[in-house]
Amino acid sequence: MMRTAIRLVCAAALIGAAACAAVATSLTGPVAGQDTPIRLEARRVPLGIGGATLAPGVTWAGGLVLRGPGLHGLSDLKMEGDRAWVVSDFGQLIRFTLRLDDRGRLTSADGALARPLTGPDGSVLAPKANADSEGLAILADGRVLVAFERDHRIWSYGRNAVDRPVALASPETAFPDNAGMEGLAAAPDGGWLVLGEGGGAWVCHARCVAPGTAPVMPADGFRFTGADVDPAGGWFVVERYWSPPLTMAVRVRRLSADGVLSPPLIQLRPPASTDNFEGIAAVATPTGTRLYLLSDDNDNPLQKTLLLAFDVSR
Repeated sequence: MMRTAIRLVCAAALIGAAACAAVATSLTGPVAGQDTPIRLEARRVPLGIGGATLAPGVTWAGGLVLRGPGLHGLSDLKMEGDRAWVVSDFGQLIRFTLRLDDRGRLTSADGALARPLTGPDGSVLAPKANADSEGLAILADGRVLVAFERDHRIWSYGRNAVDRPVALASPETAFPDNAGMEGLAAAPDGGWLVLGEGGGAWVCHARCVAPGTAPVMPADGFRFTGADVDPAGGWFVVERYWSPPLTMAVRVRRLSADGVLSPPLIQLRPPASTDNFEGIAAVATPTGTRLYLLSDDNDNPLQKTLLLAFDVSR
């Protein structure tokens, strides 16, 4: 019996070592403040053969599947340099560093930290109905904004997200319980763009107004799930069609400052690497824009947390 137990332990150790050899694993040490190191495993994934339609000037730049107990339900993504900022359905603010190879392709991620989002009284947000963070924006002045659904609101956590939150203007719209303000991004003059999951776009300052004369609506069963600033003007937006297991599609389009959607730049559906994409980050590059797309696995073991990179030339 003892020998059998020893063999099982050794086998488990070998399996664990083999698994670790196949992925890039990060577990950082203690840091000051409320941040807590969390385990992050990053494994490269291909775009896949078939299922991806890229517009002229758009190229694949690498992809990862992210794993770790704190990396579920990731809802939005923004970038500061090589540092990714992410919010989750469970009221977590997560940050990690992206690693690129000498050609600029996404190859790994590490240095993950997480902190719970808090309310105006400093207490940790709970339960999920009060903590369901869906949108994230980092304004030019460094303020970090988070949009929540179910209890629909937008809060500013101040520069670098170190302050207690204060409420900001949000659209005066009766959003459905679980289909609220999914897209959030910076806008000109210190404002912020808001996209409703079922449609509608607003640019907010002291109040929120539509960017054009016609309603901004997704089509063909797609729904808005994310947005970020286009360095060339306007925004990039994510639209998701989610009806598993038969249909899991996503597309990325431009949204102009006057509320006009472009033809798709990126379209993904199986057998391409795809899942429930909700987050997007746009980073200016010498030749155009790097786009990162992040999927929400719904805390479902049958789904994946994917982080995909694409380059859009000028």
